[in-house]
Amino acid sequence: MRTIAILSSVFALAVLGTGCVSNKKFAALQTSYGELQNEHRALDGKYQTAQRELTGATTRVSSLEEQIASQKAGLRSLQAALDKCLNSTSQGNVNISKLVDEINASNKYIQHLVNTKNKSDSLNMVLTNNLTRSLSREELRDVDVQVLKGVVYISLSDKMLYKSGSYEISPVAGETLSKIAKIIKDYRDYDVLIEGNTDNVPISQKNIRNNWDLSALRASSVVQSLQTTYGVDPKRLTAGGRGEYNPIASNDSDDGKARNRRTQIIITPKLDQFMELIDKAPESTEAPAGQPAQPAQPAQQ
Repeated sequence: MRTIAILSSVFALAVLGTGCVSNKKFAALQTSYGELQNEHRALDGKYQTAQRELTGATTRVSSLEEQIASQKAGLRSLQAALDKCLNSTSQGNVNISKLVDEINASNKYIQHLVNTKNKSDSLNMVLTNNLTRSLSREELRDVDVQVLKGVVYISLSDKMLYKSGSYEISPVAGETLSKIAKIIKDYRDYDVLIEGNTDNVPISQKNIRNNWDLSALRASSVVQSLQTTYGVDPKRLTAGGRGEYNPIASNDSDDGKARNRRTQIIITPKLDQFMELIDKAPESTEAPAGQPAQPAQPAQQ
């Protein structure tokens, strides 16, 4: 640019002094001046282009710097999360070890309960077999023996046990009750519930208000007979009446009503034995940091 200014000045001086410069030299200077003007315009265009490129490059650099700053912040966040995860994993290993020990203890206790239940089921089957073998074919017509969910149900028809509409034990029931009493006495670790049931026909006996009374009185008669006549420990006995509200058949037919008029002798393992098992279920105990908790041991049988 400085060269162009100088040449312009020289050309101006030459024009002013045309009297001192030949026409040939003047034409050469004029040609050089034109070339310099073209070169000036070309350089000015390049300068403007370079300025625009510099501005764009500056913007891109600023954007890249922001991205770098963002990436560094993300990296710091990831590193903090990784450190936290590593710390949690270290603590988690201790918790997992503790959990495994508790699961193992629970599995042992569950197996213990399964073994206890299997033992109870086996005893119930033996009890049932012993009872059914002791009953005659005629007695089995009026006695139904079942094992449901670990409980032995002995269902006695009312026509075998009582006189019609009465709660007094009939003489023909004595032999059957004696066989049942023997089984009950052989299995001393079992409780016995005597449950009376009726059909839906209203009772019309003096001093018996309704089927609730009748069912409870019939159950009580069987309990007292087992105690006084056959020597069953009364502490093991419970009498209960359910009236007409626990039918096993429809009361729309005589056969259904006959099935509903029944007394059930329900033989179950003592409840306190199961409560003792529940009370001795494994429990976690506090342990020092880094040490797995020690579970309580299941009850020994």
